[in-house]
Amino acid sequence: MASEEASRSPPRSRREPGRRAPRQDKYSVLLPTYNERENLPLIVWLLVKSFSQSGINYEIIIIDDGSPDGTRDVAEQLEKIYGSNKILLRPREKKLGLGTAYIHGLKYATGNYIIIMDADLSHHPKFIPEFIRKQKEGNFDIVSGTRYTGNGGVYGWDLKRKIISRGANFITQILLRPGASDLTGSFRLYRKEVLQKLIEKCVSKGYVFQMEMIIRARQLNYTIGEVPISFVDRVYGESKLGGNEIVSFLKGLLTLFATT
Repeated sequence: MASEEASRSPPRSRREPGRRAPRQDKYSVLLPTYNERENLPLIVWLLVKSFSQSGINYEIIIIDDGSPDGTRDVAEQLEKIYGSNKILLRPREKKLGLGTAYIHGLKYATGNYIIIMDADLSHHPKFIPEFIRKQKEGNFDIVSGTRYTGNGGVYGWDLKRKIISRGANFITQILLRPGASDLTGSFRLYRKEVLQKLIEKCVSKGYVFQMEMIIRARQLNYTIGEVPISFVDRVYGESKLGGNEIVSFLKGLLTLFATT
């Protein structure tokens, strides 16, 4: 009787030998901060909300560069609120530049995809699911947010700032012909191994770093998709863009033109 019941029972599902269950993609957000005490709780809350609603596996790595306004204290509280498995504070003692901040954060990232963005609320996390969809559809190595195509745009800037941004992008397009519409933006999704390779190749620091990343990506034949985004000027704090950054940008542009 027992043998008859065993023969009638439905067979158990078995995984074929040598086959593994597909790995769930994980997205590591690298969030460099400097004097972002007011903005950090808001951007983290928006990130957590966006990821949770979309069912996306994530972690947020905060790289604070010795902010004197208490940003690190806020980050420590956020780590307690959301859990150290979701919020990872990996600070540095002083301001060392955007490119090195990504290198530092990348050492702790466990995701197979990396998202870079600003912490000042100029990049809204609501676009991240669109980045992910775009990447999946085209199997892109990089997906970059663009302010200059489709329904993308910039809000909150005065005319002078808009002219500087448009002019910088226009000059870059003429000199370097990168095949991407927004080189100076810093809201992007990368395959982790692609970001690691590009960082090894890049020599620029500061704001030129973002531009060089796209130029080097084209040189290495990485594929780039674009998603139109709305860029909103910061609500709290002061912009980091000043005369020194503009001069550095022009120097970096000429260097890239001469070496690529």
